[in-house]
Amino acid sequence: MTGVKNRFLTATAVMAVLGSLLAAPPASAAGTIAWQPCADAPGAECGTVTVPIDWAHPDRGTTTLALARRKATDPQARIGAVLMDPGGPGGAGAGEVKAGWSLSAEITKRFDTVGFDPRGVGSSTSILCGLAELIADHPQVPRNQAEFDQLAQYNRKVGESCTRITGPLAQSGDTKSVARDMDAIRAALGEPKLTYYGVSYGTLMGQQYAELFPDRVRALVLDSNMDHSQFTAWEFLHSETQSVQAEFREFAAWCDRTPTCALHGRDVPELTRELQDKAARGALKDPQSGEPVTPLELASVIQGNFYGPDWDRLATVLKSLADGTAAAAAKVRDDVGVNAVFQSVFCNDWRLPVHSFAELEVYRRAAAAFAPDVKVNALGWRAITGCIGWPDPARNPQHPLQVHGAPPLLMLSSRHDPATPYAWSQAAARQSGSTLLTYDGWGHGAYFKHSPCVTKAADDYLITGELPARGTHCPAVEPGTAQARAAGPKPPSTIGF
Repeated sequence: MTGVKNRFLTATAVMAVLGSLLAAPPASAAGTIAWQPCADAPGAECGTVTVPIDWAHPDRGTTTLALARRKATDPQARIGAVLMDPGGPGGAGAGEVKAGWSLSAEITKRFDTVGFDPRGVGSSTSILCGLAELIADHPQVPRNQAEFDQLAQYNRKVGESCTRITGPLAQSGDTKSVARDMDAIRAALGEPKLTYYGVSYGTLMGQQYAELFPDRVRALVLDSNMDHSQFTAWEFLHSETQSVQAEFREFAAWCDRTPTCALHGRDVPELTRELQDKAARGALKDPQSGEPVTPLELASVIQGNFYGPDWDRLATVLKSLADGTAAAAAKVRDDVGVNAVFQSVFCNDWRLPVHSFAELEVYRRAAAAFAPDVKVNALGWRAITGCIGWPDPARNPQHPLQVHGAPPLLMLSSRHDPATPYAWSQAAARQSGSTLLTYDGWGHGAYFKHSPCVTKAADDYLITGELPARGTHCPAVEPGTAQARAAGPKPPSTIGF
């Protein structure tokens, strides 16, 4: 059996249980928020908002949303509050704001920064799943129909445990419900219209808010967009893998022209393909632990270092794997917790059926054929395979984005994004009539790439509502330059969509 037991699930599940037992600031009455100083974040205030579990049936119980706020630094210049979400799905916006996530000084001067933990996430009422089910052995890349069935059974049991332990909230984590929650937060903040910054999966929240409440939009900046019109598993995986392979070519070109790259002077694609072949044979070892590195883990290492991008670190890791030498900077596995909420949200938002091992294997082989260096987008693969056998139908399945009657929206995207392909932002902008600002550089989350061009355009829009000209492109900032390392907006730590 090729089942893989994730080393970090135990700690994650225990932390989630403990988090649900900690007392949160009380929810306030009359649609306002009873802000209190956050005990764990000096300078931030914490509060809660209570919303229905099922917006279609408000009498069927409520759930609590956790918020964190940092007030505008210049009260005389204050415009209002900007609501923020870091994506995921499963990213905790309140937690990120408490940790220092912020937009530029120009925005924090004029706006209260308000992060929220979406339903089921972080310090909000948690979606909890069974520990035994979460840590059970299961194949991440099935090799035959029996292993495909084992993966489907694993996902089914996890999903059933979430409902058994959490109740109806486990089946109500869809983003359309989150968009309705955002409107309740807007009202509780006393904002007549919503000002919002969402990145990655947070863009889907903003998109669906604009669909549902177009007359309540003030300004939405949607950075690194989801495209909720990807209708098939292959369409989703193909676009994801194509994007990460394209950034790999950018990384290899950077190594060729950059003497400080640890792989400078070596054939980076050839070296990486050799590592992939070794991983497929079970012969690739982590130099520090001596444990085998699977092809999917190697793909995750590559993709994870493209978010920043952190090309220096990736080159060091690949060199260490190729040479078999341990180096402090070349840690292959980061000690980060697994997001156990991901499936409860993603599988509620996407209907991407894969019916058999034969079908899944066709997708895997096709992806590897046009992406010979990375083989597959690890995040896209896990998203699709995580819903095989999931017991609950998608409440919020895909549809083309349709926004009517809202003010113009601003979308941002890096030209080379490893998680939400540039083509997704293009599609979302085209479907909604939004203005798309392109950052001609690399990485995920264009606002945080230290591009004065991107930052100013987004800030001007948030402050005045003025959009950049359609078709505007901002030049890339070379990774590793002084400009790239300059102080600026602090990005969230969420890794995912």
